[in-house]
Amino acid sequence: MSNANSSAQLSTETTNPTAKAVARHVRVTPMKARRVVDLVRGRSVEDALNILKFAPQAASEPVAKVIASAAANAENNLDLDPSTLVVATAYVDEGATLKRFQPRAQGRAFRIRKRTSHITVIVESLPKTGTSTRNRRKGSAR
Repeated sequence: MSNANSSAQLSTETTNPTAKAVARHVRVTPMKARRVVDLVRGRSVEDALNILKFAPQAASEPVAKVIASAAANAENNLDLDPSTLVVATAYVDEGATLKRFQPRAQGRAFRIRKRTSHITVIVESLPKTGTSTRNRRKGSAR
């Protein structure tokens, strides 16, 4: 019963066209990838890619690839204008974990978990408005 409620909360019902891209089994830990995804969620695709280009985290490269892929899917498959695309939904799920053993002293062995991630990005095309109210206020105040 709780599954039905949680899936209803995650659904992104919208009238705007959306495009999706998923990268599976990416060799970056989900916790580190989530830090990067949280930076760009809700931003325009152009802003998100610029932020990720200069982000110091190693996970920013695969996240940028997925965002660029979702934008390309929107442009090529749905004929959407790339300048109107916004990162509507972005999340990271845990993928398969590779288990390795690290030899230690006195015959012991420690388990090392090499985690993978599934990165999902959904971009949405918002209707283009002339100029935002934020820019208008800045111009009139000066």
